[in-house]
Amino acid sequence: MKRMAGLMVVMLLLSGCSQSREVHKNLFAMDTYMELTAYGSSAESALEQAQQELLRLDAMLDRKGEGELARINQEGEGSVSAETAEILSVALQLAEKTEGAFDPTVGALMDAWGFYDGQMCVPEESELAQALEQVGYEKISLKDNTVNTNGTLLDLGGIAKGYAGDRLCQILRQAGITSAILSLGGNVQTVGKKPDGSLWQVAVADPEQPKEYACSLAVEDQAVITSGGYQRRMIQDGREYHHILDPKTGQPADTGLLSVTVVGDCGMICDALSTALYVMGLEQGTAYWREQGDFEAIFITKDTLYYTPGLCPEQTGDRKVVCLK
Repeated sequence: MKRMAGLMVVMLLLSGCSQSREVHKNLFAMDTYMELTAYGSSAESALEQAQQELLRLDAMLDRKGEGELARINQEGEGSVSAETAEILSVALQLAEKTEGAFDPTVGALMDAWGFYDGQMCVPEESELAQALEQVGYEKISLKDNTVNTNGTLLDLGGIAKGYAGDRLCQILRQAGITSAILSLGGNVQTVGKKPDGSLWQVAVADPEQPKEYACSLAVEDQAVITSGGYQRRMIQDGREYHHILDPKTGQPADTGLLSVTVVGDCGMICDALSTALYVMGLEQGTAYWREQGDFEAIFITKDTLYYTPGLCPEQTGDRKVVCLK
């Protein structure tokens, strides 16, 4: 009996170790470095599935590769998979709700500025005007799985990583993973809690000192997605330009915001909203939050960190902290 009891204790201990086994996977996809971390006995195989899914989505949604999005941009119309149609449908709905602050047809603008291929430069006025003529989510026709771009260039970069995060979380849960954290560039998505039962602590970068943190957030089963001009920028003729473009002007959004972080259950929606709210600015962005009420957010300016009441940010910087009402 003593041997049996001892054996049972050993088996329980081994089971506990197996459940808390930590596995990491690092890769480059969707134009950013990603780190996937999962815990549990099936973590390794689950992360392998997640990696394959990331690579599949990267190819499918790359607008200049050989996937569906690239084909539609080249041909101007055609059929797409139900999955691509779903992503585009959500993107168009959010574009309408945000009155174009988020717009999936900014491909021509991104090309004009060179943000897509890394050849960044300030476009000539004539080039910018021509690119603006190709922007407008209202021009897109989507019926069932048939798309007509009507002269626009689709760019789902503002929503693709959020969708990818949602899919990876789904895959991990289906594989039995109850604890995981995914860092996809400026996107963080979590599965469950940490193995010890505590909440995940997700840091929000300080836009003025990106290697430092403005605050941290305690979350469970949520997406924490940040958009900020500091993430990709260039300096030309002594002036700084960033990659978050206002679809109405074609210029980098200049609203006084340094970054916006959106927290919610759906990564795809949080991804698009973080861009939209940044373009809107503090006043219009907070008005949108009050109207919708289905997400939480942090707005960071040079001297103040504003947060919605559903969050309890632990500040690490020296900005003034204001709870929005």
